[in-house]
Amino acid sequence: MATLLGKIIALKNHQGLWRYMANTSWLLAEQVLRIIASLLVGIWVARYLGPEQYGVFNYVLAFTAIFVGFAKLGLDDILVRELVSKPEQRDVFLGTAFWLKVMGAFLVMILVACIVPFTSNDATTNLYIFIIISGLVFQSFEVVGFYFQSQVLAKVVSLCKVIQLLLSSIIKVYLVVTKAELFRFVCVSSFDMFSLAVSYYVAYLTRGNASFFKCFNVEVAKKLLKNSWPLILSSLVVTIYMRIDQIMIKEMLGEYEVGIYAAAVRLSEAFYFIPVLLTSSLFPAILNAKKESKKLYQKRIQRLYAFLVWMAIIIALIMTLLSDWLVTLLYGKEYLPAGKVLVIHVWASVFVFIGVAFYKYLMAENLIKIDFQRTLAGAVANVGLNLILIPKYGLVGAAVATLVAQFIANYMYDFFDKRLHAQLFLKTQAVFLPFRAFK
Repeated sequence: MATLLGKIIALKNHQGLWRYMANTSWLLAEQVLRIIASLLVGIWVARYLGPEQYGVFNYVLAFTAIFVGFAKLGLDDILVRELVSKPEQRDVFLGTAFWLKVMGAFLVMILVACIVPFTSNDATTNLYIFIIISGLVFQSFEVVGFYFQSQVLAKVVSLCKVIQLLLSSIIKVYLVVTKAELFRFVCVSSFDMFSLAVSYYVAYLTRGNASFFKCFNVEVAKKLLKNSWPLILSSLVVTIYMRIDQIMIKEMLGEYEVGIYAAAVRLSEAFYFIPVLLTSSLFPAILNAKKESKKLYQKRIQRLYAFLVWMAIIIALIMTLLSDWLVTLLYGKEYLPAGKVLVIHVWASVFVFIGVAFYKYLMAENLIKIDFQRTLAGAVANVGLNLILIPKYGLVGAAVATLVAQFIANYMYDFFDKRLHAQLFLKTQAVFLPFRAFK
């Protein structure tokens, strides 16, 4: 008892622990606020624009999202790591990464200019794409945010993002109230990147830091790019996995259908932050169990799987029963066809939830390549199934494709890799024997 009390007191007085907990709490608070604001304001914007214009808007966002990974050049996590290990070279790393990202943004603009002529887009849609793509130049200032992360100053990053979120939300509400045209909403998406860049840079300077723009080192640039190219490829695969369906729907069906599908997806994905928050909080305890025994480690993983899976099942059941009523209440009768999409798409959350915990396991076991391979398998399946199902079954076919792709990436893939057979067994037990998992 005395030993336990001593440990509690030691934790209470552990300044480093409280610093990291405070750092994490700021990040979580900002994410929750962003999700709430995005959902509420996003629904209001969707109601105002109507399915067709909302479809154009979401198509443009999905199309440009595919190229964001190229502009970022996969430098984000690598830059944080280098800033932590070599703080004395801060300006060199920040300046080099900044200019690499600027060059990446301009390369993406050229790439998009070469690709859009082969799409079915009209001139207005292509203009919207270039407006948003041009904002990627301002994303180069994200290097400042990564510097603050390396200094465990998430509070600064979160405050900058909250300022940007509030500005964006206020402007969008104003545009809805004044009945603005779609062009202005597209401009806001580019303005969001600009306002965040300004917030980051002002925060950086107000802390007494010198400008890093003149610092560029060719050797450092080569080193960063050598380490980052696999992450560029991984980012591309993940984006295709998550957003290619809306692009394919637009090409095969039209803008109206994209708007209906996007409305359903926004509701279906509204709860995806839950497994992220839970696994971030619970997985350290699971890793500690690994030090005690493999049996306890596996048991805790199974409990996490069971908890997440059945939470997703409960959410999916509720959303299925209330789909039409919920869509009509939030979006209006114009979006009623989204109810049929939601009924299917929301069940993908069962595999998404379990996939978030599975990702943590793969990272803990240093099986990063497997994470890329399973995501690639899901992306290929999603594209292939969309090609087959969308022409035959429309939006319902796209929802089915997403559900099957998530099933392949987060469950069935384990069957083909012997290293994952134990995880496949735990996932299966979590789904079919939940009560046994909690014994």
